[in-house]
This record gives sequence, C-alpha cells and structure tokens, in this order.
Amino acid sequence: MANATAAPSTAAPELPVVYADVVAAAERLQGVAHQTPVMTSRLVNQQVNSEVFFKCENFQRTGSFKFRGAYNAIAQLTPAQRQRGVVAFSSGNHAQAVALAGQLLDTRTTIVMPTDAPQVKQAATASYGAEILLYDRAEAVREVVAQQLANDRGATIIPPYDHPQIIAGQGTAAKELIETVGGLDYLLVCCGGGGLLSGSAIATRALAPQCAILGVEPATADDATRSFHSGTLQTVHNPDTIADGARTASLGKLTFPLVLNTVNDMLTVTDESLLRTLRFLGERMKLVLEPTGVLAAAALIDGIFHPPIDSRVGVILSGGNVDFTQMGLWFGNPAIALS
Repeated sequence: MANATAAPSTAAPELPVVYADVVAAAERLQGVAHQTPVMTSRLVNQQVNSEVFFKCENFQRTGSFKFRGAYNAIAQLTPAQRQRGVVAFSSGNHAQAVALAGQLLDTRTTIVMPTDAPQVKQAATASYGAEILLYDRAEAVREVVAQQLANDRGATIIPPYDHPQIIAGQGTAAKELIETVGGLDYLLVCCGGGGLLSGSAIATRALAPQCAILGVEPATADDATRSFHSGTLQTVHNPDTIADGARTASLGKLTFPLVLNTVNDMLTVTDESLLRTLRFLGERMKLVLEPTGVLAAAALIDGIFHPPIDSRVGVILSGGNVDFTQMGLWFGNPAIALS
C-alpha cells in the first residue's frame, strides 16, 4: 500500500461517543492514569523519511492503554453498583485494568479469562485482587459466561471495548499524543475490538482534522478490515495469531459505526512482521512490548504502510505485557524468519 488517502464515510450519523466524552474522561483520569511518554527514533525517521512519534502506552498503569477506559467506566458507577461489583471478560490487558481500577475505587472485580491467556497476565490480574474465572474458548462463549455471572451477583459488566465510557477513556491516549507533539498527518492505531481505534479517531478528528487515521490488525484476524471495506459487520472465530489482545470475534455495535465513520483505512500485518517489529523496538529503542502492542508500529516499520516523504506520523504502542518465556520460544523458532 502506498498511501492511505481514502476519507471516512461522508455521512454524519449521531455517534455514540463524541469528543466532549473524551475530554471528560481525561479529567477523571487526571492524576490517576500516567501521561505516558512519547518517544522518537532517528533510525525509524530515516527509514521512513518522515517524523515518527511513538505514544508508549506500555508505560501506562497495568502495562497498557486499557487502564484508561476501565477506570473511566468504573468511576461513573453509582455507590450501589460499586458495592455489588463488576464483571469483565478479557484475555489479559482489560482484565488487569479492571482489576486495578476496582482496587482503586473499592469495587469488587471478577474476571472471566480464557484458560490459554498468558500466565503473566493471569498472575498480574490476580495480584490486583480480582477473582479469576477461567473458561475454555472451544467450549464456552465468554460473554455468555460473564452475563450469567453478572445476573447471579447483580454485578455490572464492564466490557473490553464496546462501551461508550471505555471508548472515551481510550481516546485520551491520542488526545495526549496530539497535545504533546502537535498536528499529525497520519495516526496508526492497533485494532482488536475497536475501542482504542474508535476513541483515538474521535480525539484526532477534533484536534487534528486533516490527519488520516489507520487501524491495524493481524492478518489472520482481519474481521475489522473486512468490515471496513465491505460496510457490513464481519466476524472471525478464534483466530490463530500471537497478538492475543486482537483475537476478538468482531467489532462491536458501537465501535463498528465509529470505525466506519471516523477511520480512513484498515491494514493488516502478519505474525512474522509483529516479531520483527518486537525485536527491532526492543533492540533499537529498548522498549518492552507485546505482539498486540506493536500492530500499528509493524505496519510502518515493516513497510506495509509508506507515508509520503516528510510526513508527521503518530503510532500508538498499545501495551507491554509480554510473557518472556513465550517470547524466547518465538525468537528461538527457526521456522520464523526475522531478518
């Protein structure tokens, strides 16, 4: 792909989340969430003939952007709702975020996690005081398990992406990035269920309206890309990708129209590209990241997206909760070409 210049839909529907919601979320997060650093690399700039700004959400509390949305959502519950607790379903990063937000807001948290969720993420979630309920992806649907649990306990479900307060909270990452570095020509954002992408697009449309917003997802989990280009919601079942945070079945009822109406294009990258990017960012920028966290970076660094010369490009590095034992197996596999 040479350039991404396609405009989002010209229709102007009433969207479920607007920039004012992102601003309100930023106010709630003030002094609670970290204002994560923005890093640059002369080597990357030379390679892509542009100025690139990496928003490092791997340095956010719980190691990913997810804390922003989780805290924003739980902070708006009534005292009675907090007393009854919350239920979330997640492979790891949202789980940790909800667990910590619940701890900070004195709210009981129960997390429905798949049995194959990375051990490092399960352990971190438990360390924040959450109750973990494991399920088998092949035998159960996490949303059904969580809903039954919430019904039994009278708890509130805090979903990982398809929730207006989650989306607004995630959008604060792009808001901070643009307020720190100024206007951008392009913003690359990872996409699983579309919460971060939707929130980032809303903030960017308000602060840098000429910026093209590109979503990036795994090639084997390309439901959002197919949905974007077809205009109809597409799904994928248990995709085989090392980007565990992007194994969502589809965009949501809220994130799908937001992506259609605020994003310029969708791209995909292979697992091999993710591993090359993980190694590059680790060796050259000394950043600890997870595969899902480098989806957006991989599209740029591995040459899937070529910005015009002298562009200003923002890249959100979404998380750093990597299992180092697993990473050693990936990099030690001779079948994986990393050069």
